[in-house]
Amino acid sequence: MRRFTRLTNGFSKKIENHAHAIALHFMNYNYVRIHKSLKVTPAMAANVSQTLWTLEDVVKMSDDYWKLKSN
Repeated sequence: MRRFTRLTNGFSKKIENHAHAIALHFMNYNYVRIHKSLKVTPAMAANVSQTLWTLEDVVKMSDDYWKLKSN
């Protein structure tokens, strides 16, 4: 992830933004991306999730969380 290096414009200057970027990366890696060796996502292989998520599902979950937190 290029967010770890200072040489790019995408470098996280705030630790909170950095934590959010890492969380999105791991959500994508574990719930959205099908891995070649597993033939499913790691979450499906570990029986954490039964369905393949989309990025839209991740964004909707995040939006719902922030709406609840702001109330």
